[in-house]
Amino acid sequence: MVTDRWLHLPSSAELPCSDDTPVDNEDQNLIPNILLFLLKFIWAERNDWFFGVDMAIYHTTGVSPLVPVVPDGFLSLGVERHKAKESRKSYVVWEEAGVVPMLALEVVSLTPSGEYDAKMATYARLGVLYYVIYNPQYWRRDQHQPFEVYKLQDGAYQLQIGEPYWMPEVGLAMGRSPYQDGTVVREALYWYSEQGRRYLTSEEQLERYRQRFGDLPNE
Repeated sequence: MVTDRWLHLPSSAELPCSDDTPVDNEDQNLIPNILLFLLKFIWAERNDWFFGVDMAIYHTTGVSPLVPVVPDGFLSLGVERHKAKESRKSYVVWEEAGVVPMLALEVVSLTPSGEYDAKMATYARLGVLYYVIYNPQYWRRDQHQPFEVYKLQDGAYQLQIGEPYWMPEVGLAMGRSPYQDGTVVREALYWYSEQGRRYLTSEEQLERYRQRFGDLPNE
């Protein structure tokens, strides 16, 4: 619902879809996309969620509604998965009935981008409940842990303990695990159940099927 205070704000069609800042390592795209495609399987029958990757979030809690914040990934609940059966160009809070993302994810890169200060303050003002910072390469430089989950409590983020970390408001946990990327094994973020069971990627499910039943039949 568009309220009076949002009547004169621009529409998503008039706003840039991102800040056009290129990522400086592939993890900033790979990690959130793994989470996105896992959700497409986990919540295949649900249409009340949206996961954005490197997409601008326009809101009215910053210096200007024309200046977005662009997380590497974010999750909103209680919104249409496919808005008007089309793809979103950006996430415009005043076009989403005021629903702000439940979770924001930042993957730290060689060039610091304010993940631990400026962006954290922005997400707090916006009201993002969970803020995840994944920093597998530069955590010693930044004097933080490689994987940190913060929860908004009384207007400020508090570092949480436990991995995988269970988020009851989301209905999922998040944590790290090895990821088979071709012939290379690396680390990635995954969704987990409340019992700590990791959700498998489609490639892992296919491999388990092959191990159990053999190759898929030819069509």
